[in-house]
Formats: sequence, structure tokens, C-alpha cells
Amino acid sequence: MLISHRRHASTYLILVALSSLTASFFVNALSSITSVVDSYAVPNLGSKVAIVTGASRGIGKGIALELGRAGMTVYVASRSSRSTGFLSTERDLGEDNRDCTVERTADEINDMAGDGRAIPIPMDISNDDEIAALVEKVKEECGRLDAVVCSAFNTPPDLNDASFRDDFWKQGAPMWDACHGVGLRGSYMTCCESVPLMIDTAKSKGGTRPLIAIISSFGGKSYTFNVAYGVGKAAADRLASDMALQLSKHNIDTISLYPGVVRTEGNVEMDKRGEWSAASGGLDLSMGESPQFTGRAVASLLAESALTEERSGDVVVVAELAKELGFTDIDGRMPPSIRNLKFILPNFVFPQIEKESGTSLPGWITDNVPDYLLPWSIFSSGPPPTSD
Repeated sequence: MLISHRRHASTYLILVALSSLTASFFVNALSSITSVVDSYAVPNLGSKVAIVTGASRGIGKGIALELGRAGMTVYVASRSSRSTGFLSTERDLGEDNRDCTVERTADEINDMAGDGRAIPIPMDISNDDEIAALVEKVKEECGRLDAVVCSAFNTPPDLNDASFRDDFWKQGAPMWDACHGVGLRGSYMTCCESVPLMIDTAKSKGGTRPLIAIISSFGGKSYTFNVAYGVGKAAADRLASDMALQLSKHNIDTISLYPGVVRTEGNVEMDKRGEWSAASGGLDLSMGESPQFTGRAVASLLAESALTEERSGDVVVVAELAKELGFTDIDGRMPPSIRNLKFILPNFVFPQIEKESGTSLPGWITDNVPDYLLPWSIFSSGPPPTSD
């Protein structure tokens, strides 16, 4: 995709803004070298109960693993299951991930040291009766529900090539249905069925504030990939926001959670096949987050009820929460937020300048990008620049 004149100009506006930043930004960048030591302290969430949808792989699995590590009872919900014989074929996950099932996720939790346990739930989040049956099972077995994480998402068509970023009139209903069925309607119905039990939990378990986390993305704030995708993510944000208004009187909090670029099984396999760059618009997957990084964010939020009450209805960016609370990814890194110059410049601006100039930028520029968040008003003004 060629850079439009408007976005081309915005690229240089960013550089102009950079030139006006004080030297303290660069001093801070030099002095805050990313640690390679895992500084995450696992919170104690024993006795709490969670439902995580889409938990057989990807971000949902990463969240389920970290909640289990924190001592929670986790109902691991997804379609892919050994017991039913159904395995999602929407994405090629590679030979090492042929068993991305609810049972495998549950086994990994149950094999951990500690008190966390997992119950695999083969189910289709697009089936309202199966959602209701899951919540009834949780009520009968545990009598409480402290967290609902809506991470199920139907893989859109043409994800593996550049047509995923095509014009909306060429994508039509299949893209719309994929982005709004499971990911949006499924989240809404999961919340509808879960809230009565969460209200009972808030009433009967003194001081407990149950949490609903809707897994969304930066596509809710700025044009990303295609029209249908962005509309779905903006709607997910609004779902969290509007639910918060009605649930505040019941002491239940809601958030819309933004992971960054995530090294899911499917994305890593796309990168191995050489398809990632075209589908993503040239994003650097090596800078990405692990699925467990989002799990650490959810666990940390559940341990901070005052924080969830304060942020209820808001968008919470995983990388920005990590910096605020001081936890790292599983490899000890603290990946930058997508609206941080540390992400924007290396992924979009520097490659375009080098392409147009035919020369590499000096290290004193590329190695000293300031740790600075673009305000949402600027970040949301349009798509980031991309190139062919």
C-alpha cells in the first residue's frame, strides 16, 4: 500500500516533533535499558474463579495459564477439543501446535506447582445455550465467578495475505461476519449469562469486585487492517464502557484490554512461512509480546481492585499497564506500547526514510528513541504509514 500524501506528511511531522524533544528524553532512553530479568511477582488469587473463552491457543491461552499460575480455578473454554475431535483449521499453527485444545491448556495449568486448577470446556461461543450451560456449571461447582475474560475470536478470511487489508467493498459480508460474530456477539452473550452470578459473588464475598475483561485491540482507536475489523474492536470498547455504567452499582468492573503485536502460535507460524509481513503491513514480530504478557495484566488487575474500580469502562493497554505496575513479559522484556515512539519509529518511520534515502540511519538515532506515548488524539488521527 502506497503512503498517502496526508500520512506521508504526518511521518515527517513526527520527525519534526522528535527534533523538538529535549535532550532529557534521550538521556532517559539511554539510562533505562530494558531488563532481561523477569520481574513479575505472581499475585495470590487463590479461591477466585474465572471463565476464559478462546483459551485453547493464542492470547486466551496465555491469560488462562497466568490465572492458573496465580492460583485461580479456570474454566478453559474453546471449540478445539480432544474429546469432541474438533480442531480449528482456520489457521495453520505448525507441526508443534497440532494439539491446541482446551485439554492441553488445562493440562498445562494442572501440571503447575501451586493451587491453580483448570477445567476444560469444549464449547462454541456462538451457541447461546452452551454459554448458559457453562455458567450454570460454574455456579453449581464453585458458587462464584470472579472474572470473565472474553478472548474468543473467529479468524477472519484471507488473514495470511495482503487481501486482509483490502477495501471493504471487496471483502463484503464474510469479513464483517467473522469480525462481529464470535468476537463481539459472543462476548456480549457471555457477559449476559455471567453477570447474574457475578452480582451474587460481589454481594456474598465481602470486598470482592468481579472483573469482566474484553480483549480488544488498537483497532478500536485507529484504523487497523480493514473496516470491519476496526468497527468490531470499537464496538468491543463501547461494550466495556457501557456495561461499566450499569454494573458500577453492583460493584462489578469492566475493561477493554489492548494487547500489542502478539507472538501467538498462528502469527509465529505465518512469520516462518514468510507471510507475516504482507498480512501485518510490515510489523516486526520480534518486538511482539507473548500471550502470557496479557495474562499477567489480567492477573495483576484482579489483584488490584481499587485500580479496576478506578479504570472500569476504560481501555487499558497491556504494555502501558506493565510499565505502570512494573511487571515484565516472560522473557524479562517490557515491550513498548503500539502508540509509543519506541514502537512507531522502528516499525514505520525509520524503514520509510531508509527506503526513500537509500541509506541506513545512524545508530545514534535508531538506538536512542525516546520512551514517549503519542496522545490518543494524535494516534487516532489515521492509519500508520505502510509501504509496499
